[in-house]
Amino acid sequence: MLETPRRARQAATLGLVFGAVLLAGAATGAWGDAGTPPARPSADAAPAAVGAVAAGQDPAGAALSEQQAEHLIGASGDRWGAYYSAQEYAEFSQGLDGRYLGVGLSVGRGQDGVTAVSQVRPAGPAAEAGIAAGDRLLRIGQDQADRLPVTEVVARLRGREGERQAGSEVTLAVQRGDGEVREVRLRRVLLDCQQVAVEHLDKGVVRITVRAFTSGVAEQVRAAVRGAHAGVVLDLRGNSGGLVEEAAGTAGVFLDGGPVGSYQERGGTRELTAPAGGDQRTPLVVLVDGGTMSAAELLTGALQDRSRAVVVGGRTFGKGTVQQPSRLADGAVLELTVGRYYTPAGRSPEGTGLTPDVPATASEDAGALALRVLAGLGTRA
Repeated sequence: MLETPRRARQAATLGLVFGAVLLAGAATGAWGDAGTPPARPSADAAPAAVGAVAAGQDPAGAALSEQQAEHLIGASGDRWGAYYSAQEYAEFSQGLDGRYLGVGLSVGRGQDGVTAVSQVRPAGPAAEAGIAAGDRLLRIGQDQADRLPVTEVVARLRGREGERQAGSEVTLAVQRGDGEVREVRLRRVLLDCQQVAVEHLDKGVVRITVRAFTSGVAEQVRAAVRGAHAGVVLDLRGNSGGLVEEAAGTAGVFLDGGPVGSYQERGGTRELTAPAGGDQRTPLVVLVDGGTMSAAELLTGALQDRSRAVVVGGRTFGKGTVQQPSRLADGAVLELTVGRYYTPAGRSPEGTGLTPDVPATASEDAGALALRVLAGLGTRA
């Protein structure tokens, strides 16, 4: 899948968002109108010279242009640095609140180059227009979808400058199988992100899948484990990170207070702690892979360091740095790396990731392995 360096940095953002701490990587797999492209590799802290311009002005006192900001980020080697226009940052912040502007579909591109609908949100504009998973997306507007980078397809689903508002429209041409090509006009709306999925399995086991840590996720996980369960599988595979407060709150679902980790802030160190009163008795397995990033790695490391969970799957991504955003004179935002975060035992996943307690081989079904491990832990007394 094609992407520009700028969009890669934006997708891989990890920062302190004006009071809300964010540790986020990038979503992988099929992308929807709320999706993001794959992340670039992580990097160490940015040089002090770049930090000196974080106030958003050049030496002459003028606001930094987009090109100047991009040049500074590129010259610093800060691969996790990012520049956002005021509009882009507003949309990004909206996503952290668990909402996004779109038409309610995800798209993917196969090795044959065909762009197809991979998922449709129930009751969204796309579903109401009769679009279904598997439909081929032929055109978006007047342009052939297969000739556009998938990042551009996603951007157009969400809307270009001037279109990014509820009620704006996008026209798609879709085809189901060898059937008739159908043109549909969809109206963009604000949709709630669905970051938590709950499955009740056999023998009293509940599997909770968390895709990202946006506002309200910790409470959704808490609600999912309310009541008696024989065991819990917390599936963090492909989790792109998010609000660290939500990750710490999720840790508190399974811990009775205590440390979750720490990160650097304004020259000092801030300790993260879990709220008291969590369930420490129910057997817990955390399922991870190479797409488990940032805040999800922080949560995994905390539960692993404190011997609360058995971690199963593959080595995590290795995104352990923190960025600080600064508002520029024109309302844009420049994010620069300022340090790392650490698990309770003092480990940083930066560059190396976290090693699972029970690795899954390449040919092994990690989900099935997690259930076997959970069964070996016994049931809640």
